[in-house]
Amino acid sequence: MAAVLLVASAAHAAPLSFEQAQLLAEQRSAALTARQAAADGAQQARTAAGQLPDPKLAVGVENFPISGPERFSWNRESMTMRRVGFMQDVPNAAKRAAQRDAAGAKAERERAMLEAERLAVRREAALAWLNLHFAERRLAAFATLEQENRLLQDTLAARVASGAVTPADALMARQELLDLDDRRDELQAGVEQARAQLRRWTGEQSDLTTSSEAPVLRPDLARLLGGLDRHAELLAFNPMLAMARADLDEAVAMRRGDWGWEVAYGNRARAFGDMVSFQLTFELPVSRSTRQEPVIASRQKEVERLQAEREDALRRIRADVDGQVAELQRLERVQQRQRSVALPLAQERAQVTLASYQSGRADLGAVLAARKNAVEAQLRDLDLQAQVLAQQARLAYLIAE
Repeated sequence: MAAVLLVASAAHAAPLSFEQAQLLAEQRSAALTARQAAADGAQQARTAAGQLPDPKLAVGVENFPISGPERFSWNRESMTMRRVGFMQDVPNAAKRAAQRDAAGAKAERERAMLEAERLAVRREAALAWLNLHFAERRLAAFATLEQENRLLQDTLAARVASGAVTPADALMARQELLDLDDRRDELQAGVEQARAQLRRWTGEQSDLTTSSEAPVLRPDLARLLGGLDRHAELLAFNPMLAMARADLDEAVAMRRGDWGWEVAYGNRARAFGDMVSFQLTFELPVSRSTRQEPVIASRQKEVERLQAEREDALRRIRADVDGQVAELQRLERVQQRQRSVALPLAQERAQVTLASYQSGRADLGAVLAARKNAVEAQLRDLDLQAQVLAQQARLAYLIAE
């Protein structure tokens, strides 16, 4: 609790780091709280599984006369007695073992679903943080273009007066300023939308911002592809199969039937002695073909259904992960070309065009277009970096440790 409070206070006081966002998301996730309650409940239920049912207490009167000369008498008929009995049903050992196995498998399933939910929360919090982080960086990069445009606007009046710039160029610069305002509003709206999404996971912080450093997410692709059996979606299948097999074992155990015992004490009048009775009861599964065997066949089909569903899910996940890996590799190649070729080329073009404009060999429109192209290249680089990290995050939170 102290760690959570410390992280929460730090989140208000300073930009939120990637790790802090994930910790807050885990601590404040209602879905995780629900899954944790389900896991705790299933664990508690294991204690009761396979136990003997509660015993029964029987109290009554036997052989009380209601006709003849001894009618309505408690002590003149030798067979009349007040009776108290204690009964215990005993399910067979195989059935109780199957019940314990089923309860244990259910607890394992709930733990697996809790782990899958934790991975999902961490992944969604990571994607929300990255979305806000790069929305803020796009806005900061765009501010550079606005700054340069403002400096240009400040010199236009003198250039128009000197004849170096035509009034039409001044109008073009003013139109460019309006276009920049529209783009700024678009980028600012993206920041607010990303902030709202991150607040969904980390809590209500109106001034939420991210730290300046993006995380390093480098999923081990070989380990990922070799460990798809621990994929979050597959975690619950093995416990579910264990539950189905335990149910099958319980159905098979019903062939043997249960038994029970009873001890009773009978109190009679003083002229007659008291009595003790003892008896055993046995279930007789005399119609297995219409009772036990159909249940066994049904539960065997349930096992086969889960096995087939798991195989189908594994094939689908393998194809999906292969596609995600291919997409990540494509994005990395595009990002490399953007950084090594497109971005330097756009920046160089902006510098050359500005130098030509200052020497009178280019018009203002070319300068504005070159600057805008350079900023768009920078924004494109940020977009690609965001896509690469988001794809890495999706892959990093697929496999349970």
